[in-house]
Amino acid sequence: MKKIAFVLLMGLVQWTVVHAQDAVAGRAKADSACALCHGPTGIASMPSAPNLAGQPPIYVSEQLKNYRSGKRQHEVMSVIAKPLTDTEIANLAAWYSSIKVTVEAP
Repeated sequence: MKKIAFVLLMGLVQWTVVHAQDAVAGRAKADSACALCHGPTGIASMPSAPNLAGQPPIYVSEQLKNYRSGKRQHEVMSVIAKPLTDTEIANLAAWYSSIKVTVEAP
């Protein structure tokens, strides 16, 4: 069991190192392609769009890849994700995961 956990952990570390991308490039891409619905800081400006700020990079990456491949479908997101490269997806994931989200009690 320990060996399996170690192998999974090492795989995650390798994935993170290989896919660690440029949050600045991700922000530039988000400003041009995502901000209208998901907001300039990842807090959605449309009620039907999810907040992306603070999401783990694996979540953002997988969802964009699923839209791109057609595994997940949405009228707008399928079109937006279709031309994205793996690098652009990793950059977007880096940008959204770099945004710190805080919560305050009323």
